[in-house]
Amino acid sequence: MTVAGEKPYDVVIGADAQAELGLVLAGTPKAAVVHAPPLAALAGAAVETLQTAGVAAEAVVVPDGEAAKTAQVAAAAWEEFGRLGLTRADAVVGVGGGAVTDLAGFLAATWTRGIRVVHLPTSVLGMVDAAVGGKTGINTGAGKNLVGAFHPPAGVLADTDVLAGLPDAEFRSGMAEVVKCGLIADGAILDLLAADPTGRRDTEELVERAVRVKADAVGQDLFDTGVREYLNYGHTLGHAIERVEDFGWRHGEAVAVGLVFAAELGAQAGTLTRAEADRHRELVAAMGLPTTYRGDWAALQAVMRVDKKARGATLRFVVLDGIGNPTILTDPEQAWLDAAWAAVAEEQ
Repeated sequence: MTVAGEKPYDVVIGADAQAELGLVLAGTPKAAVVHAPPLAALAGAAVETLQTAGVAAEAVVVPDGEAAKTAQVAAAAWEEFGRLGLTRADAVVGVGGGAVTDLAGFLAATWTRGIRVVHLPTSVLGMVDAAVGGKTGINTGAGKNLVGAFHPPAGVLADTDVLAGLPDAEFRSGMAEVVKCGLIADGAILDLLAADPTGRRDTEELVERAVRVKADAVGQDLFDTGVREYLNYGHTLGHAIERVEDFGWRHGEAVAVGLVFAAELGAQAGTLTRAEADRHRELVAAMGLPTTYRGDWAALQAVMRVDKKARGATLRFVVLDGIGNPTILTDPEQAWLDAAWAAVAEEQ
């Protein structure tokens, strides 16, 4: 499918999608293939594909997971790019999950003020969220993704074959972003997950549907000032949990709790019925994702106030005005926030 915008690009989803890499970067002099150590074999195959296509490609190894998303890692990668002699005619390829594609996109956005990047996401999370849409970023002590740039890729190649070997915990984590897309825009996703909460039976269709939800939002609103904000459903508390836990929680696990919290907040604000809020909890639980979190509520609120959706001292949350109809709730009453927190902090 094609993601619209100033520079439209294609997202190829399916078996052996990475074989298209040589076509996407045909005529490119050099490319740096950024990957974490566990994906050395896949990255090596990408290097070989590019070299066969006449692109001088080399691998650049970065840490695994969120540990890759630091200023120190970025600085080391920039030095590697300098050693390789990358110019504006060249490209970066990100091979990995959401953390690596976030970093690879940021490196491409900042090197010589912007070179092309192609993403080869290897996780559900990477395919349906991080690799599509052009958001790039690294983390700081203040929070997640607070340093970054909008830098749409030249292409995304989502090879669904690699998902078969993904550990169940990682697969489930990515499915949190898929169910989010169902809740904000595509009821068919909810039906598919209700029939098979693991998501394993209909993986390719679920990925395609989730990518289309994101592509539609990004095509209308690249810079996250309107409808694209709705993709952050469940993320305000989710990102805060990640930060407070020093990224010891998987992104999808934190978002899953954030979805339940956002549903409870919607119920408090009167935009969701009790049955609709309960549906969130029941579906998330059936998928094997967490619905509760016990932490420091004051610390979480402090982190949420520097969330990218906040405006000054005003908290802003994505909530649903009925399933499939997202909206922004600005400066909710503290009593509503406390009640929503109580609902996720205690076993139901």
